[in-house]
Amino acid sequence: MNLRPDQLPDLLGKPLAPLWLLHGDEPLLVLEAADAIRAAAKRQGFEERETLVVGQGFKWDALALAAGNLSLFGGAKLIDLRIPGGKPGRDGGEALQRYVASLPAQTLTLITLPELDWQARKTSWFKAVSEAGNCLELKAPERERLPDWVGRRLAVQGQTASADALAFIADHVEGNLLAAHQEILKLGLLHPEGQLSLEQVRDAVLNVARYDIDKLRQAIIEGEPARCARLLEGLKGEGAAPPLVLWTLANETRTLASLCAGRDAGQPLPALFKAERIFDPRRQQALGRALGRLNQGRLRAALMHAARIDRMIKGLVAGDVWDEFLQLALRLARHA
Repeated sequence: MNLRPDQLPDLLGKPLAPLWLLHGDEPLLVLEAADAIRAAAKRQGFEERETLVVGQGFKWDALALAAGNLSLFGGAKLIDLRIPGGKPGRDGGEALQRYVASLPAQTLTLITLPELDWQARKTSWFKAVSEAGNCLELKAPERERLPDWVGRRLAVQGQTASADALAFIADHVEGNLLAAHQEILKLGLLHPEGQLSLEQVRDAVLNVARYDIDKLRQAIIEGEPARCARLLEGLKGEGAAPPLVLWTLANETRTLASLCAGRDAGQPLPALFKAERIFDPRRQQALGRALGRLNQGRLRAALMHAARIDRMIKGLVAGDVWDEFLQLALRLARHA
């Protein structure tokens, strides 16, 4: 059954359905919804949790084994199935259909996925899972609704702000909810409950000038490795939010990858620029030059690199985030 995200809080106060499916284009919202379901499950007696992460070499027999293994404590069990790539493959699709056709007793199953395209939504496995349980799509708020989203988040920590202050935060984070989340938490630490002034918000929010971010984007496209290194060092020194820097690098990589794939498929660049909503002639020329030194292999590797940095920022993988930013920028800026 397809549900709206605003229905989730009410459902968590009732006996939980045995199957939940979360997917969407905003990792923060998917993560928070999953955390809320896991917390509610623990309150309702699901003491044991078994986490399965679908990756290269994953054996789908593990899902059936997890369902068949009784809880070590003799109670209810939560199976936390994560499919980061969004595509379980033929074997996985068949395993999921078998699984939801006969859900195990005393077991709650939580399946999390990234954003799914229209092809994935039409697959038999997705239809079977979404019809067998509660399905929520978590999407980022539209740009014009982002100030309201920020306002609701501030209200949770007992703070309010003027429309100008909310708009300032929304403009600063450029639609990056992870960065917005960091700024909201920081305001909660710096100021007591109550009304926040525009001056307080301006002073607290990371002053990472979008001009500097744009310079980094330009240095990557123009193929200037040394300039990339200087700009990243400056952003680090100013205390730039890593999610905001990652968003810039990943977004530019995705744009280049899309253009490169279309070019290699024989599509004309003007049509590709139009599809990507790139209308500035200077940016079109710079991207055209960048495509001359990049190929699909390098861009796929860059996207995988960005995904690894995302895991570092979330604390799932060890490493120096800023050093990885530099390596990713150099991967994109260096000439072959």
